[in-house]
Amino acid sequence: MIKEYYWYYIAYDELKRALRTDFVAEPVPSYAKRDRKPWTEEDEKHFVSLLEGGLEKVFNFQRMKSEEIVRRIQSSEKEVNDVVSRLESATASGSRRQSVRSNIHPPSDEDFLVLEQVLSDIIADVHDLAKFTQLNYTGFQKIIKKHDHLPVLVFNPQKEFEEEDTAITSIYYDNPDTWELYQGRLKKTEGAEAIRLRWYGGMKSDQIFVERKTHREDWTGEKSVKARFSLKEKNVNAYLAGELTTDTIFDKMRKEGKKSEEEINNLEQLAQEIQYRVITRQLKPVTRTFYHRTAFQLPGDARVRISLDTELTMVREDNLDGHRRSGDNWRRMDIGVDFPFSQLPPEDVERFPYAVLEVKLQTQAGQEPPQWIRDLTASHLVEAVPKFSKFIHGTATLFPDRINLLPFWMPQMDVDIRKPAMRRFGIERPLASTSLSANETPEDEYDSDEDELDDRQGLTNGDRRGPRNDLFADSDGNTLDIEERIAAQPLPGDEDYPLYDSDEEDTIDADELEEARRVGGMHYYRQLAKYYAQQTGSAVVSGLIALIPRPRPTNLPPPEQRGIAVMGNKRTPKVYFAAERTFLSWLEFSILLGTIAATLLNFGNDYITFASSWAFTVLAALALLYSLVLYIWRVDKIRKRRDVKRVYYEKWGPTVVGVGLAVVLLVNFILRARQAGFTERDDYPGNGQGSDSGEL
Repeated sequence: MIKEYYWYYIAYDELKRALRTDFVAEPVPSYAKRDRKPWTEEDEKHFVSLLEGGLEKVFNFQRMKSEEIVRRIQSSEKEVNDVVSRLESATASGSRRQSVRSNIHPPSDEDFLVLEQVLSDIIADVHDLAKFTQLNYTGFQKIIKKHDHLPVLVFNPQKEFEEEDTAITSIYYDNPDTWELYQGRLKKTEGAEAIRLRWYGGMKSDQIFVERKTHREDWTGEKSVKARFSLKEKNVNAYLAGELTTDTIFDKMRKEGKKSEEEINNLEQLAQEIQYRVITRQLKPVTRTFYHRTAFQLPGDARVRISLDTELTMVREDNLDGHRRSGDNWRRMDIGVDFPFSQLPPEDVERFPYAVLEVKLQTQAGQEPPQWIRDLTASHLVEAVPKFSKFIHGTATLFPDRINLLPFWMPQMDVDIRKPAMRRFGIERPLASTSLSANETPEDEYDSDEDELDDRQGLTNGDRRGPRNDLFADSDGNTLDIEERIAAQPLPGDEDYPLYDSDEEDTIDADELEEARRVGGMHYYRQLAKYYAQQTGSAVVSGLIALIPRPRPTNLPPPEQRGIAVMGNKRTPKVYFAAERTFLSWLEFSILLGTIAATLLNFGNDYITFASSWAFTVLAALALLYSLVLYIWRVDKIRKRRDVKRVYYEKWGPTVVGVGLAVVLLVNFILRARQAGFTERDDYPGNGQGSDSGEL
C-alpha cells in the first residue's frame, strides 16, 4: 500500500465484519462455536451502503488523481515543447552564423534535468495509481465472493476497466487424432503450419481474423510468414464447413475497390488453402489462448518493438473425453474474456504463471541492439525462452495423455526462474520529489550543497540513487525494501555490470553525424566520410569473421523418439570439439598410410614395391580428402541444425577406406608370394615329374 493513498483504499476489514451477523448467544469456552443470527434485510442494506460508499470513495480519488496527472502531463508537454523549440532555434541560429546576436538562449543541462525529474515523477504517480486501482479491484472482487446474493455488484461486466481493449483471444486448430500441426510446429519442420482464428476485444467482436503461420527453414532462403484475412463471425462456421465459398467472401471487397485485384486474389488464394486444409485434414478447435497485450513502440519508429502479454491463459476447446466444449461451433461459448475463468474445471484451463515479454528489433547487419535492451534481456527480471509458443505450451499442458513430445521449456516450469537483482530496475520516484505534485518545487531543492549535486550528476544512465548508505530511508511503497537495497548496491571495485561495452571514443554515431550535418561545411563531409569508412570496415571485418569456420552455439532439432523435444536454447561447443577430434583421427590415419607409402617408395627396388607405394599414397590422399570434406560438412550441418540424423553416423566412408586398405594389403601379399615362387608347384620326387637322368 502507498502511504499517501492510505485513507482512500477499500475498507476491507470493515466490509468483512459487515458480512458477519451477531451471535445468537455469547460463545463460552466450553462451546465456542455458536450459531449466528440470520441475514436480514437490514444487514443487506447496511452492507450495500458500506460497499457503495467504498466504491464512491475509491472512484472519486481515482478520478481526481487521473485528472491531476492529465493536467501535469499537459503542463510538462508545454515545457518540453518550449525547451525543444529553444534548442532548435539556438541550433539554427548557430548554424547560420548570424552576425546579429540572437536573444534566444539555448536550454541548459539543468533544464533537461528538471524535465527528467518531472517526467519521472509523473511516471511514478501513474504507476502508483495503477497499483492503487488494481489492489482495490482485487479487494472488491474478494469481498464479492464472500457474499452470494448481491446483484448490485455486477458493474457492467462487459466493460470492466476497459480490459477488452487489450484482450486477444486465439483458437488454434489441429487434428486430435494425429496432432500433425502441433508436431510440425514443435519440430520446426519445413512448411509446418499453424492455423488459428483470432479476435480482439470481447465476445461481441464481429471481426474474426483467420490466420496461417508457415515455418520456413534457413536453407530454403525464405523466411517464415504469417498471412491472414478477416471474416464476419456469423460466417465462420459456414466457411470452415465448406458451405461458404471464397468467391462470396471477397465479392464485397471487390465491389468496394479499396484493395487492388492482386491483393484480393492473394487473400482469396489464402482463404481457399486454409479451407481446404481444415476440411481435408479434419482440423478441429483444440486450444484457446487468452491474454492482455501491452505494446511499446515509438510512433513511426519500428526499430524496437516490445510486447508484454499478461494473464496468459490456455483453455481446452475440443470435444474429447466425452465432453462437448465447443460442440459444432468454431469456439466454445460458455466463456468470454473474464479472466481467470473460475467457472471452468481445472482440467480445462491452464493459467500461465509468468508474463511473456517479446522484443523485436530491426537493426542493420552487424549492428548491436541498444544498451537498454541488452540490459533488460540480461537482467534478473526475465528468463530467455527462445521459440516459445503459446499454442505448443497450451496443447502440451492441456492434453498430457495425448501428447508424447514435449517442448524443451517444460522442465523449467517447475523451477523458480527468479534471480537476485544485480541492478536496480523498475519505476522509482526521484529522491528529490514527493508524491504530492510533480510540478511543485520541493522546499529544500535549493538547500543542497554542491557535493550532493556533483554526486547526483556523477551517476550514470540517469539513475538517481542518492547516497548509497541511506538504506533505511522511508519508502513510499514504490521503492525497494532493505534487503533489495542491500542487494542492489555494487560490490567494491566492481562496475555497474557493463554488458558488451566495447564502443570506442573515436567512433562516429548517428547523433554526432546529425550534429555535424546541422553545422555543415567541410566538418560535415569529414565526419560523413569517417562514418562510412567505419561502417565499411565493420562490414568487411564482420564478413571475414563470418567466413572463418569456428565453433558457434547451436540448437539441435528434436529427436524422433518420444520424450522431451530437445530444442534447447544453449549451444554447447563440445559438439564442435567432437567433430574436430574425429577429423584429427582421420588425419592421423592418413599420415600413417602416407608414411607407409613413402617408406615403400624409398626402400623398394622392384615393380611390386612401387605399385604398393602408389596404392597406399592414393588411399592416404583419398582418406585425407574424405576427412576434410566430412569435417566441413558436419560443421556446416551442426551450425545450421540441418539433417542431424546423418551427421554423426557415416557408414560409407570408413567402409570404403577399410575395404581399400584390405585390398591393397591382399594384392601386395599375392604379388609377393608369386614373385617368391610360393604359388608354383615345386619339383620333388613323387610329384610325377622325373629328372633328366631318369628312365626313358
